[in-house]
Amino acid sequence: MSVKVINGQAIPNMPWQDKPADCNEVIWRDNRNPIIPRNLLPTSNSIFNSAVVPFEGKFAGVFRVDDKERNMALHAGFSEDGIHWNINPTRIMFEQAEKSTEEVNQWGYGYDPRVCFIEDRYWVTWCNAYGWKPTIGVGYTYDFKTFYQCENAFLPFNRNGVLFPRKIDGKYVMFSRPSDSGHTPFGDMYISQSPDMKYWGEHRHVMGPLKGWESKKIGAGPIPIETDEGWLCFYHGVLESCNGFVYSFSACILDKEQPWKVKYRCGEYLINPREIYECVGDVQNVTFPCATLCDAETGRIAIYYGCADTCVGLAYTTVDAVVDYVKSHSSI
Repeated sequence: MSVKVINGQAIPNMPWQDKPADCNEVIWRDNRNPIIPRNLLPTSNSIFNSAVVPFEGKFAGVFRVDDKERNMALHAGFSEDGIHWNINPTRIMFEQAEKSTEEVNQWGYGYDPRVCFIEDRYWVTWCNAYGWKPTIGVGYTYDFKTFYQCENAFLPFNRNGVLFPRKIDGKYVMFSRPSDSGHTPFGDMYISQSPDMKYWGEHRHVMGPLKGWESKKIGAGPIPIETDEGWLCFYHGVLESCNGFVYSFSACILDKEQPWKVKYRCGEYLINPREIYECVGDVQNVTFPCATLCDAETGRIAIYYGCADTCVGLAYTTVDAVVDYVKSHSSI
């Protein structure tokens, strides 16, 4: 029986390549990878871990761009086909959404953004600095030209803030991973809830590292996809090997109305670093998913993921295939 996508939209022009005949994996890579090179902008050292959404019949996104001074910033971009991107060479300059933020909630830096459309606007979450310590920044845009910055969601230290695409029980819901000030050697996924996108509470533990491939830490990936089986969530996991960290990603399915309850959780990674552009770069051995496009009509999914903290790759699956795989390979 086909898995139904709930509250999704048709995206007939989304990027897609059919699964190669010799591929035995549930997720397969675009043969044009990396689709966004590190040097797309004259000033960019790297472009990776970025967020893409459908926009006005085409595509828009917020991109992590590290410049040649290694400043971390967010840039807006547009694309006709989701493959070839025109990224603004100037970083996003947020306007303050509230007077109270002008003194205490300034832009610090920006990395690993996510973009989520809820009701009437595109919400942007990212790793922002408060006191030069990482926390979850929150902002929004209507047109990807003017962006408004709100209050930070949480105290430092925190990363991987990922919103759900609708309110649940009348509240906004966000994943996060409490962390520390460094390259966190631990990490579980939590959910927090808010009546207004400003005050966050009702924190719930979702899950922590379980298997060897994710034994160091885990974190939320793209915006969850709502299906009749539950919330389909891709997430990254980190293994510490004798040669450093290895970032892979997999998927789980959460309860629709109580998303801190895990129904199924794949025991295996679905993609791990093995291609040269995933293994060689500024940080070796990283596949880090940040965005999906999901066509509600066909169930096709395109996954945008950062490669070696250097460039952007694209991979594909279908809702039916990945949900079936997660359920049949569940570790819980």
